[in-house]
Amino acid sequence: MALSSGRVRDLCEDDLLAILRKYLPSASGVVVPSGDDSAVLPVPDGRVAVSTDMLVEDVHFRRGWSSGEDVGWRAAMQNLADAVAMGAVPISLVVSLELPGDLPVVWVEGLARGMAAACALCGTGVDGGDLVGGNKVAISVTVLGALEGRDPVLRSAARSGEPLIHAGVLGRAAAGMALLGHGYARRRAAFLDEESLAIDDFLRPKPPLRQALAACRDGAIGAFMDVSDGLLRDARRMAQASGVWLDIESTRLADSIHPLIGIGRRMGMADPWQWALETALSGGEDHGFLGTLRVHAERAWGLNTPTLPDGFTRIGTVREAHDGGLVTVDGREIALTGGWDHFGGA
Repeated sequence: MALSSGRVRDLCEDDLLAILRKYLPSASGVVVPSGDDSAVLPVPDGRVAVSTDMLVEDVHFRRGWSSGEDVGWRAAMQNLADAVAMGAVPISLVVSLELPGDLPVVWVEGLARGMAAACALCGTGVDGGDLVGGNKVAISVTVLGALEGRDPVLRSAARSGEPLIHAGVLGRAAAGMALLGHGYARRRAAFLDEESLAIDDFLRPKPPLRQALAACRDGAIGAFMDVSDGLLRDARRMAQASGVWLDIESTRLADSIHPLIGIGRRMGMADPWQWALETALSGGEDHGFLGTLRVHAERAWGLNTPTLPDGFTRIGTVREAHDGGLVTVDGREIALTGGWDHFGGA
């Protein structure tokens, strides 16, 4: 019997590992690949950025909505973004899986293919991990990122007067999740409608990894972080860490808000414009990047205006120092709603 034609319960751990290894890449220059007690990797400058994230079935994804490829892509991509948010190049992922016995093996193959496709964007390997049986699919991914001799970029580095900048989409994933909840499905066609594009952005987030890394390498970035839990929630974390007041200008979010208005209208929202604004400000799971431009505002927007890093737009300004941090929209403080939080706090 071909291994991929059965169920997970029909295979032993070595069989499953053989299937996964068939698809998953190794890090460049890996010393000891998957298969021993630990993988051994070369580190160019001796400093590694490390982050771990999890995806749990029926908490972060539903198999009725997501294919194995979708889940593998998303599991890899959210961790790649965490490394890049520190200015580090993702060199390897360590992946542990909990798999129920009745899970089709072809779904596991799809997960590996999706993960490999995401890793290919950065040349990242998958080197080591663990497999356990369980009642639902759960995926734990640890990313190792090389800083290449640079200092890490931190969310605590925002300075008064700096422009607030963002790369990626805002509100698209939240809109896609809302559409799925309203019974919409992603179309498979050469040209996707706005609904299908939003659903795809939820199922397969597309953080601008290369542009973010390029900006960090060029020294253009002051403070920096991944936006995974919603713009307002993550901006507040940056403001608190830096002790500053961040002011977001709603007019600068027009390109993000405009396509969401039509989606809100088609879902029957009472005020599609207000829904679109709130979704752009508070929707999570986009995995874009929020940062500050390392130049004072008076020089940034005067006669010698510098070019923003590729892929970034200005969305506001670091106004001034503020004990405890403050985030406003058009100068007004807004109650924190929406976004993603497992436990209800910030």
